[in-house]
Amino acid sequence: MARMTREKVVHQADELDAVRHSLAHLLAAAVLDLYPGTKNTIGPAVEHGFYYDFEFASPISETDLPKIEAKMREILPSWKSFERQEVTTMEARTHFAGNPYKLELIGEFSDEGKALSLYTSGSFTDLCRGGHVTDVQIIDPAGFTLDRLAGAYWRGKETNTMLTRIYGLAFASKADLDAYLALREEAKKRDHRKFGKQLDLFTFSPLVGSGLPLFTPRGAFIRKSLNDYIEELQVKAGYEQVWTPQIVKADLFKMSGHYDKYRENLFRVHSNYSEEEFYLKPMNCPQHTQIYASQPRSYRDLPIRYTDFAMLYRDEKPGELSGLARVRSFSQDDCHVFCREDQVDAEIDRALAMTKEVMETFGLKYRYRLSTSDKANPEKYLGDPATWAKVEAWAERIMKRNGVEYFDGPGEAAFYAPKMDLIATDALGREWQLSTVQIDFFLPERFNLTYTDADGKEKRPIMIHRAIIGSSERFIMVLLEHYAGALPTWLSPVQVRVLAVGEKYATYAAEVAAKLRAAGIRTDIDDSSETLGKRIRAGELAKIPYTLVVGEKEVAGGTVNVRTRRVKETATVSLGTFITKITKEISTRQSS
Repeated sequence: MARMTREKVVHQADELDAVRHSLAHLLAAAVLDLYPGTKNTIGPAVEHGFYYDFEFASPISETDLPKIEAKMREILPSWKSFERQEVTTMEARTHFAGNPYKLELIGEFSDEGKALSLYTSGSFTDLCRGGHVTDVQIIDPAGFTLDRLAGAYWRGKETNTMLTRIYGLAFASKADLDAYLALREEAKKRDHRKFGKQLDLFTFSPLVGSGLPLFTPRGAFIRKSLNDYIEELQVKAGYEQVWTPQIVKADLFKMSGHYDKYRENLFRVHSNYSEEEFYLKPMNCPQHTQIYASQPRSYRDLPIRYTDFAMLYRDEKPGELSGLARVRSFSQDDCHVFCREDQVDAEIDRALAMTKEVMETFGLKYRYRLSTSDKANPEKYLGDPATWAKVEAWAERIMKRNGVEYFDGPGEAAFYAPKMDLIATDALGREWQLSTVQIDFFLPERFNLTYTDADGKEKRPIMIHRAIIGSSERFIMVLLEHYAGALPTWLSPVQVRVLAVGEKYATYAAEVAAKLRAAGIRTDIDDSSETLGKRIRAGELAKIPYTLVVGEKEVAGGTVNVRTRRVKETATVSLGTFITKITKEISTRQSS
């Protein structure tokens, strides 16, 4: 499939963005009407809605939101359009005298030589660059609602005044708003942090540090199983494991470019015995160049494929940390291929095929983002524009040749290479970036990597960066929410739970569990004193794929009564029949 046709989609998105921006103005008008003396600051459109930041004379609470929302609906019919007026700096200062936030913006815009414009609708006027609806009456009064309050520092700086941010949700219609609210409620039910606690998979400790997850035995099992699955595929495809240290000298990152382009995300390591500068590694690629450079290479040696499922560390802002979705320590199924230019296409085809297999295993739909450079800011990147243009065009041809659905992502490239980023869609239709493939000309050049070609001359290899699931931690988050905690049988820490109807059937239950374990099936027994109904319910809450109940009839017939978490009906089958069925389900890695 070729590049997606996006003109209509973009038009609709722009129109909805204009609605949301217009509603931000309406919110400010309602607040100023209800709370005289309030200072309004800025209010942009954002994903799913809008917000506006205010300095209130007296604090408000979320119980005030219905009143503000009602005032917005009261004002809306009187608004017809947004009238633009370009003003001088003096006129703007006069209009917003007494509002230090607007005056600060006016001063900055004036110093930068930007035109100052005011937009008026009804009796409300705001400093704005535009982007509103042309006809206010297209706004559906039932298509928006005020959502929540939050604190926000002015301009995002902690040394500035703390303001009150009012968030609103806005869609083209009430039906769209209701659909989003229903989706959000379902997302709350699927929150991976809830399952992390409920299923005893991972935890966080303030003594360890924020963004540093601790995996329990069950969580560690899932993590290892994912890694083993990816490694199994990589071995078949000719990749070889390497291992590199968790800390490295700053010199390595200075040479790679990460020191200049990425240093704010690096953790510095202090040594008691050395003045050398060290960092925890945030990625594996610079270290892998040094393994390649450790000996002479011939064209016959290429391609060389290194994989490294090592721990990585990135200094994320505390406010951006979120469960396993964004952490400070994580592992990544990193791979780097050093190859000749004529081998690039085959190597990337190999990587895309592996990724397709993994996505199909988990039942995840996906598309690719062709992440290219920001042409207006070439200083953000290594190398020359001509090479960037060559590689970006090359990546686009690869997408087309492989028939994958993709869209453009200008400005999303890494500082050393454009990327083919896989964007997976979960069961709720949400998108997550997972795998990536990158064609890199620049790191081999910066590290002076070479190989001897057939003509006896030294040539520069090309470096391909590749990850399939990306971060194991993030992928576990996606899977927990995609499956609502009910992971596929092959990935579940406990695959079968055995329950005896009464104590006198405990011996048979133990025999059943022993045979299951002998067949390689992860099994436990709930022999607690709770009622059978409560024990069955406990298994359901633990998301265990199969529960086997045994009593008098099962003992007499050598059978088991099978309950699955997917259907209410039960079935009585021989133990051998059940073992055959579940073994096939596990070995083929069925997705549900």
